[in-house]
Amino acid sequence: MTPRSISKRKAALAAVATSGLVLLAACGSSDTQPAAGSTDSGSDSTKTLVFSPLALKIPAMQQLADGIKAYAGDQGYDVVVQDPNLDPQKQVTDLQTAIETGKADAVWAIMVAPEAAASLIPVAQDKGVPMVVNGTPEAYGLDGMQPGITFSTIDYEAEGEAAGTELGNCINERFDGKGVVLFGGSSPGTAGKEEYESAVKKYLAQTAPDAEIVADITVTDRQAAQTDVGNALQGNPDINAVFAQNDEGALGTVGAFKAAGKDNPCITATGGNDEVLAAVESGDIYAVVALQFQDDMAQNVATLTKMLEDPTAEGEQLVTPQKVVKAGS
Repeated sequence: MTPRSISKRKAALAAVATSGLVLLAACGSSDTQPAAGSTDSGSDSTKTLVFSPLALKIPAMQQLADGIKAYAGDQGYDVVVQDPNLDPQKQVTDLQTAIETGKADAVWAIMVAPEAAASLIPVAQDKGVPMVVNGTPEAYGLDGMQPGITFSTIDYEAEGEAAGTELGNCINERFDGKGVVLFGGSSPGTAGKEEYESAVKKYLAQTAPDAEIVADITVTDRQAAQTDVGNALQGNPDINAVFAQNDEGALGTVGAFKAAGKDNPCITATGGNDEVLAAVESGDIYAVVALQFQDDMAQNVATLTKMLEDPTAEGEQLVTPQKVVKAGS
């Protein structure tokens, strides 16, 4: 590996490490492909890895895609990035086309809706194309681990425990436990929604038992979140704490409180892109549960490389590393 490629790889990994999720919205780079069929798979000795994130309009996903191109490129892959744009059917169709036409040697997909992608698993197995997909076998209607398929899950219970506990900690510190809470939920069908959000509510109640959730919104993007939080503040001006779900929800919430002239709210979320981390450091956001995409990317690419040696071998169950980031941490 040349010094130039090492520098490129480190820069990409650094960007990914601070990007955060996602769980669950940057301009695409010039070589990002809208679908796998639009690019040459390269020479016989070069394997093509197709990466399908949730949507490239999510900054964390765009940064992750850029990081994968550099990192997996250093491992000898051609990398093709698809953009389903949060459309589960488009995601499945584009991936199936790539697999069936031989344009994909390996796939890493963060499925928008795992249940909608169940039909893709046997297609990949039949073609001998190993996959890493988010979730667990059960999310795809499967019973146990599968040949050629590795599942990479977020520990939603632990993630929700951290987000709920930190929101409660903030309420106790700033408002003597008297939290008036707006709860930002994810869209129906989002992977891990029930486990994650139930855990947030459970640990919020345990940490700050006098806090009360008085309103709910569904978080989609930043502008919609700012509008919805602003509307909630008009209807209930006593709201002083928000579980904001993700980066977009958190940044939209910060904007809504500033527009309303309200200072020092308690805001927690998951994600951790650069803008959110800066807001944590400034105190606008109390805490974020940050998924460690650098470590996750490395383990997923290594797993696909191993699986390519024998696509019929049973896959693994991986877990995405995460940590809580607060001001000064």
